[in-house]
Formats: sequence, structure tokens, C-alpha cells
Amino acid sequence: MEQSIIYLDNNATTALHEDVIAAMMSANALYGNASSMHEMGRKALAAIEESRRALGDLIDAPEAAIVFTSGASEANNTVFNLFRQRIDLGSSRKRIITTTIEHPSIIETANYLKTLGYRVDFCPVDRSGRVVMSEMEKLMGDDVALVSVMLGNNEIGTIQPVKEVARLARRHGAYVHTDATQAIGKIAVSMQDLDVDYLSLSAHKFYGPKGIGALVVKKGAPYAPFVHGGHQEDGRRAGTYNNSAIIGMGVAATIAKRDLAQEGARLWALREMLREGIEASIPNVVVNGSREHCLPGTLDVSFPRAEGESILLYLDLEGIMVSTGSACASGSLEPSYVLLASGVDIELAHGSIRFSFGRYNTEDEVRYVLEKLPSIIKRLREMSIR
Repeated sequence: MEQSIIYLDNNATTALHEDVIAAMMSANALYGNASSMHEMGRKALAAIEESRRALGDLIDAPEAAIVFTSGASEANNTVFNLFRQRIDLGSSRKRIITTTIEHPSIIETANYLKTLGYRVDFCPVDRSGRVVMSEMEKLMGDDVALVSVMLGNNEIGTIQPVKEVARLARRHGAYVHTDATQAIGKIAVSMQDLDVDYLSLSAHKFYGPKGIGALVVKKGAPYAPFVHGGHQEDGRRAGTYNNSAIIGMGVAATIAKRDLAQEGARLWALREMLREGIEASIPNVVVNGSREHCLPGTLDVSFPRAEGESILLYLDLEGIMVSTGSACASGSLEPSYVLLASGVDIELAHGSIRFSFGRYNTEDEVRYVLEKLPSIIKRLREMSIR
């Protein structure tokens, strides 16, 4: 097929849905400050509250629990900063548990806290990237303040047993946070069913705008603002509302809920079509992550004796856009810490490519990738033995 651009990096970010674009363009007329009491302010606030309702419907959470943020990275930092404050104020619970494959906004925050003397434990994962529950149980104790486990991994797509983790944490009196950013819009996410206290998300992962997200806080869970300076969000997060972005996120949430089952099945079919095609046409490949517990549309493959960055660049020359891992770690020549933590050896980690599908990808695009990829891998492998 003739194709100028095939975008298979949807886990990094998604294109704006056309209905989101239209809603945001219309929202430019709602320029009033939503905190103002006059008519223009009231209209802006009404639109914002409608978006809050739509987001709550998508994740099965009450509207009052939703705190708008600049994205999931801010939401994640808010939670960790909250428990840092609680420890500083003398809480007897002085330990935080997370996993070795969290998003950088959690891994780097946790490591920073460790440099300051706070106690943070990292629970290991198995070869599929799933939390080892027996190890998680060993880490638990009455001194644990917070347990943070992502719902779906952004690199390998592995879905974590968050509900099981929450049940374990509850027995020890700890609070639970999940970074659900990569799962929203791909699988059904119910904050009520997961039974977590905090949930983070970003709109740009489900065809909404960048720079907007939310931290969802269960009623009764402790909270302290990360951003001070105003009364917005009932004093939970200061800053003038980004009207158009919040409205865009609300529309994206409505679409995500409407299309969830259909899109999930379609993305899984595309993922499997590519996986089967790669395994049939390229010898000696390794599919990373869990085949049973995996986000639809995420496929991470290692190609021994072929450098991941080289594969990415050769594919880019053919108009195919992929990733070697998390977008937040791009520019680094280090192998994926997620793969290394999952027990993948360093050579395989260096030769990994993440293909992540979205609502605008097609079967014809998969066929085009399968037409171009085998010769690229063959060429790179021949170069590696010269």
C-alpha cells in the first residue's frame, strides 16, 4: 500500500479525536474565568462540570472525587508528596511500596524520596511484567503508608492485579494508588471495583488534549494540595481552569466510554495480526509482556542482533513510527528499565520495539509494516555479524 505516515506510537500520545477538536474550537468562545461569578464565568463553569461528569462516568467515580490536574505526572507527584508530608508530620506509617516498572513520574519521584532518607520499597515483577504477589505480601506491614501500582504498563502493556494488591494493602491499613493512565479508554476501568484511594490519568492517552488530566480521590482518603495559590477544585488544586482542555477531555471521555468494547476488540485484533505476522516472517523474535494480561493494542517485541534505535530509524524512513520504550525516557541509549526489571537480558532489551495501536490504525497498515519489517531486521542482523 502507499502510505506516507503510519503512526504506531499511540501509547506515547494519541491524535485528537475530530469531535474533541470541534468541541475545543467551540470552547474558545467560553473565555470567561470559571471562578468568576458573572455570566461568562458561570457558562465556563457549567461546561467544566459537564466534563467532570463525563470523566466520572468513564471511570465509575463520583464527580466530587475528580481533581483536574495538568496530567498524570502531576497527579502522581501529588500523591507521593501527600504521603511525604504525612511522614514529616509524624505518621507512624513511614514506608511506601511501589513496583520496579512504574512510569518515570513515579520511579524518579520514589528514587528522589529515597535520596532524602524516606523508605521506599520496590516490588519485583515476573517475566511477564506482573507483580509477584508473594513478594508484595512480604513487603507489607503495619508501617506501610502507601502502595502505588500502575494498572497497565506503558511499554509492555501488562495489566497489573491492582484489585488484588488493594485487597492485600487494606488488610494492613495502607492506602492504595494506581496510575491508570495507559489503561483508560482501552479496558474498562472502575475505581469502585478496583477499590483504590487514588487514581491518576491523562487525557492525551485517549484522544483528548495534552496538558490536562486528573487525580481521582476516594471520599475520606487523606489529601493535601500539591499546587497552592487559589480556591479552585475546592482548594485541592490552584490555578485558573483551562476551559478548552477540560472540555476536550470531557468529550474524549464520552467517546471512550461509548466505543470501549468495540475499540478494545479491534485493537486486540490488530495487535494479534502484527504479532502473528512477525512470528511467521521473522526468525528468532521474543514477544515481551503478558499474553494473558495485556492492554489491547500494545505489542513489545525484541529482535536479537538488531539494535532497537536502528530498527526505529529504518522504520521511520518507511513512514512507520514506533517507539523503543517510554516516551518519557526517549533520547536515552540505555535499555528499557521495564524490560530489565522483567528479567529480559540486556541484549534483548536493546533490540526491543514497542508497537502501540490506536483508533485510526487499520489492517492495511499492519500489512505494510509486515511488508517492510522483515527486510529491515534481516539487513541489521547481517550488518551485526560483519
